[in-house]
Amino acid sequence: MSWISSAEATKFIDVVTKVTEAVKTLGPNTNLIKNEAKVA
Repeated sequence: MSWISSAEATKFIDVVTKVTEAVKTLGPNTNLIKNEAKVA
């Protein structure tokens, strides 16, 4: 968690970039993907 003042635009950019990179490395959340119904 990071505390960022409204006057710290460069810190905000750094934090958002790091969080975005961390989320991208996790990949898609397969727990939320619904399986298609199988028709027999």
